[in-house]
Amino acid sequence: MIVKIAQTQKEIIDNFLVRGKVFIIGQNIDWEIEFDGLDQECILFTAYLDDKAVGAARLYHNKIGRLATLDAYRKRGVATALMNKIEEYAKNNNIKLLKLNSQYYVKDFYSNLGYIPEGVIFQEADIDHILMTKEIV
Repeated sequence: MIVKIAQTQKEIIDNFLVRGKVFIIGQNIDWEIEFDGLDQECILFTAYLDDKAVGAARLYHNKIGRLATLDAYRKRGVATALMNKIEEYAKNNNIKLLKLNSQYYVKDFYSNLGYIPEGVIFQEADIDHILMTKEIV
């Protein structure tokens, strides 16, 4: 598996396609919520397995978002590889704290990576979420 910082038009479109399939089609999230106009200010990460885009995420300042893995590739380390690449990027760019709004049902995934839940459950796109943070050293 290869995780790339999306720089070419193809890598950016691949990122958008994965997110569209997972969030818009799979979770019925409105496209205006998913594509909120912030992507041009984000670092986009796209995961490839055998040259096929299978995962995506983005980093907006110190906030991880839009972590997505295609259904057929779940439980194969795609999301972990994306998170590792994001944390490596954070270390190399002096980002000391990462935060994310985890869908509540997958909070244990982030906990296993060292993220700590903070605050109360809240709604985002009609889905339960919780804020999670991790210090990067």
